Amino acid sequence: MISSSHLVDWLLESLELDASLFHVGRYCGGWHASTQGMGRASFHLVVQGRCWLHIDGQAEAIRLETGDAVFLLRDLAYRLSSEQDPIAACAQPRQQMQALDATASEGVGLVCGFFDFRAGLSALIVEGLAEWIVVPADEPDGQAAQALFRLILQECQRSPSQTLLERLTHLLFLYVLRQQVHTGQPLGGLVALARQPAFAGLLGQLIEQPGQAWTLESMAACTGLSRSAFFKRFNELAGQSPGQVLLALRMRHACRLLQAGNTVEQVGVQAGYQSVAAFTRAFAKAMGVQPGAYRRQHEQR
Repeated sequence: MISSSHLVDWLLESLELDASLFHVGRYCGGWHASTQGMGRASFHLVVQGRCWLHIDGQAEAIRLETGDAVFLLRDLAYRLSSEQDPIAACAQPRQQMQALDATASEGVGLVCGFFDFRAGLSALIVEGLAEWIVVPADEPDGQAAQALFRLILQECQRSPSQTLLERLTHLLFLYVLRQQVHTGQPLGGLVALARQPAFAGLLGQLIEQPGQAWTLESMAACTGLSRSAFFKRFNELAGQSPGQVLLALRMRHACRLLQAGNTVEQVGVQAGYQSVAAFTRAFAKAMGVQPGAYRRQHEQR
């Protein structure tokens, strides 16, 4: 049986995402910038100078200094700006970024990009996380994150490699999430489910045996609750139904088996489906691609 803390670690390690840069450079003078409306999660790393983060609904602007990081896990109404006052910030122009200059004494240097979370289990995990996370450079428990940020700063001081910056930011985000979890930050979704002793055992069994013929009754029995009480409490904690979570775990299991070269027929059986047709329909709907095509894509890689 997987322990509660190991369950949380497993969930974070299962978070599949791609980081992609769209800006590495410097703003000078009066300016504001935002990715609002693009429908994507984004990140902003301050590698030089300072600026202000404005998030709609927050009374105060947040001052960002060199070494601070911002992770926006939803498409929020926000802006970064040279101005602390929100009205003045909105009035500032959008500028083209200039190249980073290590000798500059004014302006702000930023590394900005997007996170794209994979469909299925990763999307469910992210839904339970905070909408936005600000990581100060002087975070007392963030030694690992600070070490990664120093590597990012060093990379920006030479001719920056996009690939290295994307991978370092990906790692930085995972360290930040683990720190949030292990310092007791209130998180929802599957992380909240894993933290509950009554549900951790069930979640561990679903992870270890996703292909079992699970029913609502058999899942409820693992928690000692009635069928109706189990369904209600599961939804309250996870923000998803037991069936949705089971589907996500089965699809993750199926993806791993397909990547390992198993046939679609073999994977369907091990993922808990009674027929190839039923598995194919479920996989295509959840992952957006037929299982055979998914397997061929990974064979080519």
